[in-house]
Amino acid sequence: MTRQEVSDAFKAIQDRICEGLEQVDGVGKFIEDIWHHEFGGGGRTRVLTKGNVFEKGGVNFSSVEGNLPEFMKTKVTPEARHFFATGVSLVMHPGSPMIPIVHANIRYFETDAGDAWFGGGIDLTPIYVLESETRYFHTTLKEACDRFAADSYSKFKVLADDYFFIKHRNETRGVGGIFFDYLRAEDYDGIESIFEFVKDVGNTFLPAYIPIVSQKKDLPYTQEQKQWQLLRRGRYVEFNLVYDRGTRFGLETGGRIESILMSLPEHASWLYDFKPAAGSDEDKTLQQLRKGIDRV
Repeated sequence: MTRQEVSDAFKAIQDRICEGLEQVDGVGKFIEDIWHHEFGGGGRTRVLTKGNVFEKGGVNFSSVEGNLPEFMKTKVTPEARHFFATGVSLVMHPGSPMIPIVHANIRYFETDAGDAWFGGGIDLTPIYVLESETRYFHTTLKEACDRFAADSYSKFKVLADDYFFIKHRNETRGVGGIFFDYLRAEDYDGIESIFEFVKDVGNTFLPAYIPIVSQKKDLPYTQEQKQWQLLRRGRYVEFNLVYDRGTRFGLETGGRIESILMSLPEHASWLYDFKPAAGSDEDKTLQQLRKGIDRV
Protein backbone atom coordinates (compact mmCIF):
# COMPACT_ATOMS: atom_id res chain seq x y z
CA MET A 1 0.00 0.00 0.00
CA THR A 2 1.40 3.38 -1.04
CA ARG A 3 0.28 6.90 -0.19
CA GLN A 4 -0.77 7.31 -3.84
CA GLU A 5 -3.02 4.24 -3.61
CA VAL A 6 -4.66 5.66 -0.51
CA SER A 7 -5.17 9.06 -2.13
CA ASP A 8 -6.64 7.50 -5.29
CA ALA A 9 -9.06 5.38 -3.25
CA PHE A 10 -10.15 8.41 -1.22
CA LYS A 11 -10.76 10.48 -4.36
CA ALA A 12 -12.95 7.69 -5.75
CA ILE A 13 -14.95 7.65 -2.51
CA GLN A 14 -15.39 11.43 -2.72
CA ASP A 15 -16.74 11.01 -6.27
CA ARG A 16 -19.26 8.33 -5.25
CA ILE A 17 -20.50 10.27 -2.24
CA CYS A 18 -20.99 13.48 -4.22
CA GLU A 19 -22.93 11.60 -6.88
CA GLY A 20 -25.20 9.97 -4.29
CA LEU A 21 -25.89 13.24 -2.49
CA GLU A 22 -26.70 15.03 -5.74
CA GLN A 23 -29.12 12.26 -6.68
CA VAL A 24 -31.07 12.47 -3.42
CA ASP A 25 -31.11 16.27 -3.51
CA GLY A 26 -32.43 16.32 -7.06
CA VAL A 27 -31.54 19.97 -7.69
CA GLY A 28 -28.28 20.96 -6.01
CA LYS A 29 -24.93 20.36 -7.66
CA PHE A 30 -21.48 20.43 -6.09
CA ILE A 31 -19.11 23.09 -7.30
CA GLU A 32 -15.46 22.07 -7.25
CA ASP A 33 -12.60 24.21 -6.05
CA ILE A 34 -9.09 22.89 -6.71
CA TRP A 35 -6.48 24.27 -4.33
CA HIS A 36 -2.79 23.82 -3.52
CA HIS A 37 -1.09 23.64 -0.15
CA GLU A 38 1.88 25.94 0.36
CA PHE A 39 4.12 23.11 1.62
CA GLY A 40 3.05 20.50 -0.93
CA GLY A 41 -0.04 18.78 -2.23
CA GLY A 42 -3.54 20.19 -2.25
CA GLY A 43 -7.12 19.14 -2.57
CA ARG A 44 -10.58 19.23 -4.10
CA THR A 45 -13.19 21.11 -2.10
CA ARG A 46 -16.73 20.42 -3.28
CA VAL A 47 -19.59 22.51 -1.91
CA LEU A 48 -23.34 22.29 -2.51
CA THR A 49 -25.59 25.19 -1.51
CA LYS A 50 -29.28 26.03 -1.79
CA GLY A 51 -30.30 22.60 -3.00
CA ASN A 52 -33.71 21.01 -2.77
CA VAL A 53 -32.67 19.04 0.33
CA PHE A 54 -29.34 20.48 1.44
CA GLU A 55 -29.03 24.11 2.47
CA LYS A 56 -25.26 23.80 2.61
CA GLY A 57 -22.75 21.01 2.63
CA GLY A 58 -19.33 19.99 1.46
CA VAL A 59 -17.32 16.90 0.62
CA ASN A 60 -13.59 17.61 0.77
CA PHE A 61 -10.60 15.62 -0.42
CA SER A 62 -7.08 16.64 0.56
CA SER A 63 -3.57 15.25 0.16
CA VAL A 64 -1.01 17.49 1.81
CA GLU A 65 2.39 17.50 3.45
CA GLY A 66 4.37 19.82 5.64
CA ASN A 67 6.21 20.31 8.91
CA LEU A 68 4.82 18.38 11.86
CA PRO A 69 2.74 20.65 14.15
CA GLU A 70 3.81 20.89 17.78
CA PHE A 71 0.63 19.38 19.22
CA MET A 72 1.19 16.12 17.28
CA LYS A 73 4.80 15.50 18.26
CA THR A 74 3.82 13.42 21.28
CA LYS A 75 1.94 11.02 18.96
CA VAL A 76 4.88 10.12 16.72
CA THR A 77 8.47 8.93 16.73
CA PRO A 78 10.73 11.62 18.29
CA GLU A 79 12.76 11.91 15.07
CA ALA A 80 9.68 12.79 12.99
CA ARG A 81 9.77 16.24 11.42
CA HIS A 82 7.65 15.99 8.29
CA PHE A 83 4.13 14.65 7.68
CA PHE A 84 1.92 13.48 4.84
CA ALA A 85 -1.86 13.37 5.28
CA THR A 86 -4.73 12.52 2.98
CA GLY A 87 -8.43 12.18 3.65
CA VAL A 88 -12.05 12.79 2.81
CA SER A 89 -14.22 14.85 5.14
CA LEU A 90 -17.85 15.86 4.75
CA VAL A 91 -20.61 17.68 6.58
CA MET A 92 -24.13 18.14 5.18
CA HIS A 93 -26.65 20.61 6.61
CA PRO A 94 -30.18 19.88 5.33
CA GLY A 95 -32.69 22.68 5.00
CA SER A 96 -35.43 20.71 6.75
CA PRO A 97 -35.25 20.21 10.54
CA MET A 98 -36.75 16.76 9.94
CA ILE A 99 -33.48 15.56 8.35
CA PRO A 100 -30.36 15.04 10.49
CA ILE A 101 -27.04 16.77 9.97
CA VAL A 102 -24.37 14.23 9.06
CA HIS A 103 -20.59 14.10 9.25
CA ALA A 104 -18.09 11.56 7.93
CA ASN A 105 -14.33 11.45 7.71
CA ILE A 106 -11.63 8.98 6.68
CA ARG A 107 -7.95 9.84 6.82
CA TYR A 108 -4.41 8.50 6.55
CA PHE A 109 -1.32 10.02 8.19
CA GLU A 110 2.37 9.20 7.97
CA THR A 111 5.67 10.83 8.94
CA ASP A 112 9.20 10.81 7.60
CA ALA A 113 10.18 8.65 10.61
CA GLY A 114 7.99 5.73 9.58
CA ASP A 115 4.85 6.43 11.61
CA ALA A 116 1.63 5.50 9.78
CA TRP A 117 -1.99 5.20 10.84
CA PHE A 118 -5.61 5.56 9.73
CA GLY A 119 -8.49 7.33 11.41
CA GLY A 120 -12.05 8.30 10.71
CA GLY A 121 -15.65 8.16 11.76
CA ILE A 122 -19.27 8.85 10.92
CA ASP A 123 -21.86 10.45 13.21
CA LEU A 124 -25.45 11.63 12.98
CA THR A 125 -26.89 14.81 14.49
CA PRO A 126 -30.69 14.70 14.36
CA ILE A 127 -32.62 17.86 15.16
CA TYR A 128 -35.33 15.52 16.44
CA VAL A 129 -34.16 12.09 17.59
CA LEU A 130 -36.17 9.19 16.18
CA GLU A 131 -35.27 5.84 17.71
CA SER A 132 -35.89 3.72 14.60
CA GLU A 133 -33.77 6.07 12.48
CA THR A 134 -30.94 6.03 15.02
CA ARG A 135 -31.04 2.24 15.24
CA TYR A 136 -30.87 1.89 11.45
CA PHE A 137 -27.89 4.26 11.24
CA HIS A 138 -25.95 2.48 13.98
CA THR A 139 -26.80 -0.99 12.70
CA THR A 140 -25.44 -0.11 9.27
CA LEU A 141 -22.20 1.14 10.81
CA LYS A 142 -21.98 -1.94 13.02
CA GLU A 143 -22.13 -4.19 9.96
CA ALA A 144 -19.10 -2.44 8.51
CA CYS A 145 -17.24 -2.76 11.81
CA ASP A 146 -18.14 -6.44 12.14
CA ARG A 147 -16.51 -7.12 8.78
CA PHE A 148 -13.29 -5.71 10.24
CA ALA A 149 -13.08 -6.96 13.84
CA ALA A 150 -15.66 -8.54 16.12
CA ASP A 151 -15.36 -5.99 18.92
CA SER A 152 -14.69 -2.89 16.85
CA TYR A 153 -18.23 -1.44 16.81
CA SER A 154 -18.58 -1.43 20.59
CA LYS A 155 -15.12 0.12 20.93
CA PHE A 156 -15.59 2.73 18.21
CA LYS A 157 -19.11 3.60 19.41
CA VAL A 158 -17.76 4.48 22.87
CA LEU A 159 -15.00 6.53 21.28
CA ALA A 160 -17.63 8.40 19.25
CA ASP A 161 -19.67 9.14 22.38
CA ASP A 162 -16.55 10.52 24.03
CA TYR A 163 -15.29 12.46 21.01
CA PHE A 164 -18.54 14.04 19.79
CA PHE A 165 -19.23 15.49 23.22
CA ILE A 166 -19.76 19.18 23.93
CA LYS A 167 -18.14 19.37 27.35
CA HIS A 168 -19.25 22.89 28.21
CA ARG A 169 -22.88 21.88 27.48
CA ASN A 170 -22.61 18.40 29.02
CA GLU A 171 -24.35 16.91 25.99
CA THR A 172 -23.39 14.87 22.96
CA ARG A 173 -23.46 16.56 19.58
CA GLY A 174 -26.03 14.05 18.32
CA VAL A 175 -26.67 10.31 18.53
CA GLY A 176 -23.08 9.42 17.75
CA GLY A 177 -21.89 6.71 15.43
CA ILE A 178 -18.32 5.44 15.26
CA PHE A 179 -14.96 7.15 15.73
CA PHE A 180 -11.44 5.72 15.52
CA ASP A 181 -7.93 7.09 15.32
CA TYR A 182 -4.33 5.90 15.35
CA LEU A 183 -5.18 2.50 13.84
CA ARG A 184 -1.68 1.10 13.26
CA ALA A 185 -0.46 -2.06 11.56
CA GLU A 186 0.90 -3.58 14.77
CA ASP A 187 -2.48 -3.40 16.49
CA TYR A 188 -4.41 -5.19 13.74
CA ASP A 189 -3.76 -7.65 10.92
CA GLY A 190 -1.44 -5.32 9.03
CA ILE A 191 -1.94 -1.90 7.48
CA GLU A 192 -3.70 -3.35 4.42
CA SER A 193 -6.55 -4.74 6.52
CA ILE A 194 -7.02 -1.33 8.12
CA PHE A 195 -7.00 0.29 4.69
CA GLU A 196 -9.79 -2.06 3.55
CA PHE A 197 -11.83 -1.23 6.64
CA VAL A 198 -11.42 2.51 6.17
CA LYS A 199 -12.54 2.25 2.55
CA ASP A 200 -15.52 0.21 3.74
CA VAL A 201 -16.41 2.97 6.20
CA GLY A 202 -16.26 5.55 3.42
CA ASN A 203 -18.48 3.43 1.20
CA THR A 204 -20.92 2.81 4.07
CA PHE A 205 -21.81 6.50 4.31
CA LEU A 206 -24.40 6.52 1.51
CA PRO A 207 -26.33 3.41 2.59
CA ALA A 208 -26.31 4.65 6.21
CA TYR A 209 -27.61 8.14 5.42
CA ILE A 210 -29.47 8.32 2.10
CA PRO A 211 -32.45 6.16 3.15
CA ILE A 212 -33.02 8.51 6.10
CA VAL A 213 -32.98 11.53 3.80
CA SER A 214 -35.28 9.86 1.26
CA GLN A 215 -37.90 9.03 3.89
CA LYS A 216 -37.98 12.51 5.44
CA LYS A 217 -37.18 15.06 2.74
CA ASP A 218 -40.84 15.80 1.91
CA LEU A 219 -42.14 16.03 5.48
CA PRO A 220 -43.74 19.36 6.48
CA TYR A 221 -42.37 21.37 9.40
CA THR A 222 -43.24 24.47 11.39
CA GLN A 223 -41.36 27.70 11.99
CA GLU A 224 -40.88 26.63 15.62
CA GLN A 225 -39.20 23.44 14.43
CA LYS A 226 -36.97 25.47 12.12
CA GLN A 227 -35.93 27.67 15.06
CA TRP A 228 -35.00 24.57 17.05
CA GLN A 229 -32.89 23.44 14.10
CA LEU A 230 -31.00 26.75 14.13
CA LEU A 231 -30.29 26.33 17.85
CA ARG A 232 -28.97 22.80 17.32
CA ARG A 233 -26.81 24.08 14.48
CA GLY A 234 -25.37 26.54 16.98
CA ARG A 235 -24.26 23.60 19.13
CA TYR A 236 -22.69 22.08 16.02
CA VAL A 237 -20.68 25.25 15.44
CA GLU A 238 -19.53 25.28 19.07
CA PHE A 239 -18.19 21.75 18.81
CA ASN A 240 -16.40 22.26 15.52
CA LEU A 241 -14.68 25.46 16.59
CA VAL A 242 -13.78 24.39 20.13
CA TYR A 243 -13.10 20.64 20.02
CA ASP A 244 -12.80 19.26 16.50
CA ARG A 245 -9.33 17.81 15.85
CA GLY A 246 -9.57 18.20 12.08
CA THR A 247 -10.30 21.91 12.41
CA ARG A 248 -7.36 22.34 14.77
CA PHE A 249 -5.02 20.34 12.54
CA GLY A 250 -5.99 22.37 9.48
CA LEU A 251 -5.56 25.70 11.22
CA GLU A 252 -2.20 24.77 12.77
CA THR A 253 -0.70 23.41 9.54
CA GLY A 254 -1.55 26.36 7.32
CA GLY A 255 -4.56 24.71 5.76
CA ARG A 256 -7.01 26.40 3.44
CA ILE A 257 -9.47 28.28 5.65
CA GLU A 258 -12.48 28.03 3.32
CA SER A 259 -12.11 24.25 3.18
CA ILE A 260 -11.54 23.94 6.94
CA LEU A 261 -14.64 25.95 7.84
CA MET A 262 -16.79 24.32 5.16
CA SER A 263 -18.38 22.31 7.99
CA LEU A 264 -20.19 25.34 9.41
CA PRO A 265 -23.83 25.98 8.47
CA GLU A 266 -24.94 29.05 6.56
CA HIS A 267 -27.48 29.90 9.28
CA ALA A 268 -27.41 29.14 13.03
CA SER A 269 -28.81 30.69 16.19
CA TRP A 270 -28.06 31.27 19.86
CA LEU A 271 -30.94 32.27 22.13
CA TYR A 272 -30.18 33.26 25.69
CA ASP A 273 -30.94 30.48 28.22
CA PHE A 274 -33.41 28.68 25.95
CA LYS A 275 -35.13 25.73 27.60
CA PRO A 276 -37.67 23.60 25.74
CA ALA A 277 -41.01 22.87 27.36
CA ALA A 278 -41.01 19.75 29.52
CA GLY A 279 -42.24 16.74 27.58
CA SER A 280 -41.96 18.48 24.20
CA ASP A 281 -40.28 16.82 21.21
CA GLU A 282 -37.37 19.19 21.71
CA ASP A 283 -37.05 18.17 25.36
CA LYS A 284 -37.22 14.49 24.40
CA THR A 285 -34.37 15.04 21.97
CA LEU A 286 -32.22 16.62 24.68
CA GLN A 287 -32.76 13.54 26.85
CA GLN A 288 -31.17 11.46 24.08
CA LEU A 289 -28.07 13.61 23.81
CA ARG A 290 -25.93 11.78 26.31
CA LYS A 291 -23.28 9.11 26.37
CA GLY A 292 -23.75 5.41 26.88
CA ILE A 293 -27.14 4.86 25.23
CA ASP A 294 -27.46 1.54 23.38
CA ARG A 295 -28.27 2.55 19.79
CA VAL A 296 -28.70 -0.87 18.14
